[in-house]
Amino acid sequence: MNETLKRSISGAVYIILLLASILYSTESFFILFGIFLIIAVYEFCSLVQVNSIAPILLSLVFYISVTLLSHYNIETTKFLNRALQTQLDLNLNIHQLDLILLAVTLVVSIKCILFLFYDSVQKISTSSKYLYLLGYITLPFIFITKISFGVTNYNPKIIIGLFILIWTNDTFAYIVGKSMGKHKLFERISPKKTIEGFLGGIAFAVFAGYLISKLYIEPKPEFSQKSILIWTFIALIVGIMGTIGDLIESKFKRIAEVKDSGSIMPGHGGILDRLDSVIFVAPIIFLFYQILNYVS
Repeated sequence: MNETLKRSISGAVYIILLLASILYSTESFFILFGIFLIIAVYEFCSLVQVNSIAPILLSLVFYISVTLLSHYNIETTKFLNRALQTQLDLNLNIHQLDLILLAVTLVVSIKCILFLFYDSVQKISTSSKYLYLLGYITLPFIFITKISFGVTNYNPKIIIGLFILIWTNDTFAYIVGKSMGKHKLFERISPKKTIEGFLGGIAFAVFAGYLISKLYIEPKPEFSQKSILIWTFIALIVGIMGTIGDLIESKFKRIAEVKDSGSIMPGHGGILDRLDSVIFVAPIIFLFYQILNYVS
């Protein structure tokens, strides 16, 4: 099959699957990203040469536990009490739990950024491998699901808008870089990325953020200006942090001496190759929502 056709078909299947799961129900959204998490953990374990069985099981149990406690607390408590014939009280302070998980994720994110700039590091310690599995892979998937709730209820427009921004940034960074790029952004990690492409991607992402706010989110007139500012800022976060996330994954692949993290998507690589930006952006977006909620 022609490589371009193969890439187009697998890309279309990915987008349809993603949008269908997000729009169908909250549960289908959780399930799809749970499956993505399993694949991402497997791919990362292959990159850093770690046996994947225990990390997959632990990551999945952690993902399911946090999801049930955060969004199905009452139902989970009733089920466990019936099944175990106990009187468990699982009424946790979810806000505090979120902040603890966020703090761990941000610390690991900083470690990832420092790791990106360490030219001499060509081997990852065992402890760092498992730390990355927790804070660079597992926890960001939890925050992807959490930001879809905004400050209250599940809103598919939030996560779809985020993916539109990421796709816009990636697409126009490539187009602008290809046509105008002269200055390398981070040549030793990603030789094809340019400063011009980086700035072009951000500019188009910001414009897309404006359009998303006006035409897709459709806020009430009194919140229109605030919504535009919020989505413009989210677009800036996507443009900057998404690019850093892409570079970090490229660093892992360069150390592993592979082109792609996997081969599950013909022409595109692995799930990590598709989600490297969003998993690094999601915790920052969640932090942004917490700040907005605090100051409003």
